Amino acid sequence: MDGDTLFSIGDLARRTGLTVKTIRFYSDCGIVPPTDRSPAGYRLYDIDAVARLDLVRTLRDLGLDLATIRKVVDREVSLPEVAAAHAEALDVQIRILRQRRAVLTAVAERGSTPEETELMHRLAKLSHRERRRMIDDFLDTVFDGLHDHPAFEAVTRSMTPELPDDPDAEQVAAWVELAELFQDPGFRFSTQEMAQEMATDRALDDTTGLPLVLANCLRRQVVPALEAGIDPASPLADPMVGAVTAHYARILGRSNDGEVRQRLLARLERMDDPRKDRYLQLLAVINGRPVPVSLAPVLDWSLQALQRLGQ
Repeated sequence: MDGDTLFSIGDLARRTGLTVKTIRFYSDCGIVPPTDRSPAGYRLYDIDAVARLDLVRTLRDLGLDLATIRKVVDREVSLPEVAAAHAEALDVQIRILRQRRAVLTAVAERGSTPEETELMHRLAKLSHRERRRMIDDFLDTVFDGLHDHPAFEAVTRSMTPELPDDPDAEQVAAWVELAELFQDPGFRFSTQEMAQEMATDRALDDTTGLPLVLANCLRRQVVPALEAGIDPASPLADPMVGAVTAHYARILGRSNDGEVRQRLLARLERMDDPRKDRYLQLLAVINGRPVPVSLAPVLDWSLQALQRLGQ
């Protein structure tokens, strides 16, 4: 019977489909040691060797190294423990492969130069900690001195990119462009100014308790004018401009006069930076949210209207 039978290496090869050379190698490694030897000194194996070889072949197919396999077959470690550790390692490899695929896809779609490709690859493969360090450095610069402001946490959270572990090509390209913006000194300074002014804009109306956010007021007043086709150089624009300047005067706690109007004009000129719009668009792509409607048309219309009144 099989239970009492001893097999030569050739017998094992025929039963398992492995080569004699492979079985001899596993035997030499101590993974499938011989049970006995023939009078001529040839190795002999019992039926358990067949089961061990089947397990070894399965584990090798799954990518486990021989040292780990030996511990499993010798029961020094449990197979579930090894499987869990190996699955975790494969998850890391899969994430890396997905990132590489996304980079290559983005390179193909954008027609990137070798220099752009190298930069894209370098930025895409940053660890979560390295990306977080880059993001924190940018946001700490932007919100310098505003950490105690009541809106600080909400605003920083809304401006924080969260690149997923398996980003698609569009998200990789967006992250690379956003990382380049982080390192642009002009954009950092401009965004810092915007943050300081946003802190002012988030003052509360003493009568209603509602935030006096300038951007909201602009949209509320100017979008209907844009939709109606009102020319910002026309007197028909005056009521909308008057409402916006009155709102800004309330934010500043001052009278609605020519000085406030000039200050508002300077404020909107600083807001009218296409890089800020681009930041919000890239942020939405990375975080998997709908891309926000650009404020640029509203700002352009408002600037033209205010400039006409200042002439």
